[in-house]
Amino acid sequence: MTRNPNRLHLNAFLMSVGHHEASWRLPESDPYAGWSVKHYQELARIAERGRLDSLFLADSPVQQGDPGRRPTGKLEPTVLLTALAGVTERIGLIATASTSYNEPYNLARRFASLDHVSDGRAGWNIVTTAGADAARNFGLDDVPPHQERYERADEFLEVATKLWDSWADDAVVADKHGGVHSDAAKVRAINHRGRFFRVDGPLNVPRSPQGWPLLVQAGSSEDGKDFAAKWAEAVFTAQQTLDEARAFYRDLKQRTAAAGRDPDGIKILPGIVPVIGATEAEARELDAELERLISPEYARRQLAERFNLDPADLKLDEPLPDNLPTEDEIEGAKSRFTLIVDLARRENLTVRQLIGRLGGGRGHRTFAGTPVQVADTIEEWFDSGAADGFNIMPAVLPSGLAAFVDHVVPILQERGRFRTEYEGTTLRDHYGLPRPANSLELIPR
Repeated sequence: MTRNPNRLHLNAFLMSVGHHEASWRLPESDPYAGWSVKHYQELARIAERGRLDSLFLADSPVQQGDPGRRPTGKLEPTVLLTALAGVTERIGLIATASTSYNEPYNLARRFASLDHVSDGRAGWNIVTTAGADAARNFGLDDVPPHQERYERADEFLEVATKLWDSWADDAVVADKHGGVHSDAAKVRAINHRGRFFRVDGPLNVPRSPQGWPLLVQAGSSEDGKDFAAKWAEAVFTAQQTLDEARAFYRDLKQRTAAAGRDPDGIKILPGIVPVIGATEAEARELDAELERLISPEYARRQLAERFNLDPADLKLDEPLPDNLPTEDEIEGAKSRFTLIVDLARRENLTVRQLIGRLGGGRGHRTFAGTPVQVADTIEEWFDSGAADGFNIMPAVLPSGLAAFVDHVVPILQERGRFRTEYEGTTLRDHYGLPRPANSLELIPR
């Protein structure tokens, strides 16, 4: 497997009416769209029209953010993607699910089912879930330690992959004449016994079209990168500068090789929030309008929570205080904490300015410009060894996604950097990744 210099991967990260926290306040926006299946079906059709690799839905088993600040209600992503599978034919469907607050059997079954329903287009974004508020929804007083969450995630993946492999590819024979539906010797228990899980199996779903769903990971901490090097086939990451993105890309590819895997078998996709206008002035005006609509007091409370500070410690028109905790003292999203602090220190931002920078992408790189400028930025990062593609996070939906598909994608296609038609039928086909061989030894009883 080698990196195709012309195979740029583009994924549509869908969130309510847009990634900018104030997008719902624009006159064009429907503030109820976040739980409208029709809204997401429209977005899926737009993304497939652009021949994008996949759709991605984030999720968390907790109320995220302040509901007074922006729409926070979310439909369960595997349920929603099942509805989107019925109105699309080729685009991949990636859902987020936590290894901390699920059990391997139920989750393996859910993703195998989605892969069958979609004819091989399912992907799983694997997260460990930070935050004590999520833990308290599951009878825990606090979030498990960072390292323990990744140790559980590692065993979780071990169990899930065994379950997906508990049916041989040729187990179903459907022999009407002989009265044999499946070869029972090729449907086997896994009898897993580990530190976190005891699972007998087999799964009650035959092996799915892709064998396993595409495995995606989004953590950039040291534990997260080691986990990605072992398991992930695509990585969603947040990087603010080209140099940081190059360093992350090089580091993760090296870790993947050290784990005994082909580095080209993991696709690194930074997030980018493009605000697109016919002219640069038009794009900047939309960006400024969105920033004007931010409610700074809501945003300050959320920022203080991330830093484990009292909101009163964050003065809107002053820089971040010196008494911030270190990354080692943060049990939550460690890499995002560091990214935000580095951004504020590097550019000497006040708290108000930092809130404006985070309003569009929560730490992902935001960019306002023309379609050509957006395409140039994407191509520069791709050619510089900073990315295999991008997780596109439109500030406003559906208009921002339509602008990207209708005006940026054609430029990339004309330059020979992106497909003009789908070349395969599964999500693995789109990413140029092989179907996993069945790793379980199926020995007849």
